[in-house]
Amino acid sequence: MKVIVCGAGQVGWQIARHLASERNDVTIVDSQPELVRRATDALDVQGVVGFASYPTVLEQAGAKDADMVIAATYSDEVNMVTCQVAHSVFGVTRKIARLREQSYLDPRYSDLFRREHMPIDVIISPEREVSQAALKRVAYPEAFDVHEFFQGKALLIGLTLDERCAVLNTSLRQLSDLFPSLRVMVAGVRRGKRLFAPEAEDQLFAGDSIYILVDARDVARAFEVFGKTPTRQERVLIIGGGNVGLSVARTLENQPDRVRVKVIERDRGRAEVAADALVRSIVLHGDGMDSNLLDEAGIRKTDAVLLLTDDDRTNLLAAVRTKSLGAKLAISLINDPGLVSMAGAMGIDAHINPRALTVSSILRHVRHGRVRSVYLLGDREAEVIEAQVLSTSKLSNLRVRDIEFPEGALLIGIARKGEFLRPNGDIVLREGDLVVIFSLTGDVAKVDELLQVAVEFF
Repeated sequence: MKVIVCGAGQVGWQIARHLASERNDVTIVDSQPELVRRATDALDVQGVVGFASYPTVLEQAGAKDADMVIAATYSDEVNMVTCQVAHSVFGVTRKIARLREQSYLDPRYSDLFRREHMPIDVIISPEREVSQAALKRVAYPEAFDVHEFFQGKALLIGLTLDERCAVLNTSLRQLSDLFPSLRVMVAGVRRGKRLFAPEAEDQLFAGDSIYILVDARDVARAFEVFGKTPTRQERVLIIGGGNVGLSVARTLENQPDRVRVKVIERDRGRAEVAADALVRSIVLHGDGMDSNLLDEAGIRKTDAVLLLTDDDRTNLLAAVRTKSLGAKLAISLINDPGLVSMAGAMGIDAHINPRALTVSSILRHVRHGRVRSVYLLGDREAEVIEAQVLSTSKLSNLRVRDIEFPEGALLIGIARKGEFLRPNGDIVLREGDLVVIFSLTGDVAKVDELLQVAVEFF
């Protein structure tokens, strides 16, 4: 597949790295020569320097015979015009754009992106993705990672095990025997620095960080089995009142179970916008590092702090400050992948990586077969893929035990007629079934072959 990636920043670079590693023909475009040079030096991609919205630049990048254009520059307007030019001038079949400005996404203006107006096939909104991720972290404070599959009927949850876990030193095969009605599968285990797909005889130990896929109705019971006590967050402090912080605050204050929300925003103009937009939340103007202001916000009684400014270092330092002043939980937004490893060492309970979320959203639209969702784990160490079983794929009409999954891949969930099924060797996969597969990155291409019947875009 021939793909043009417009924008060589963190998101564009990560997308190009993924696609190139899967043997796609990738050209990356950016107006900054040093970013293009960095990509071409490190990745098996071609590079073009220039503005992606210029027809001459897209032509140089090979738009005449490109299968897809992914517009992920820093400018919404450049991304939109790039898609328009790719469609109108070069007839590119598939166009994906990253848009940050929320007014473009207002349902009242949805006609804007129809084919006869602004032909964009898929819109990715980083702010929306981050807001949803933050809300999930607040809903499940015991977890370091949460993602929905099967339209919310199953959850992938990351948990770090301690001595309270009831199934330590127990093989995963015994776990199924001990709790036969519990619809949960252990998807991946991180032990030390190594992430692996567990086998039936593997055991769990204190200190392991595990990913489980669990039926949404069984979350409370699964938490009990793995030694976690669900808690409700009644007081939430948000530091950063921009688009993301405002979206999270608005959602929290509108939940049926009342959540008391306070927002701290350093910029007076943004603080005033947030105060006007929120009904029951309190907005404070000031520095989220100011201990006096944090005392005024009631930090000692706060259940969770969300650090959602656009500066990673501010988020990390403010998280440490709020925890030292009594906050029970700190969840930080971290854009720079190089700073992620510091979060745990600094006592931060969970982090959100906007770029990883954006890359995950885009990847599901460039995979073969009917891939519905892709979620990245760690620094591109593994993927969790939701896909539909097609009639002529290598999965259809086979028992699970007879499917030749690669060593680093594991079938962890099946949805049939809306019901979540815990996989076992005797289940026969049928056309139309939805499956969730955990795969180490090195085995993704082999999983893709199992799902594939032909190159499709949908």
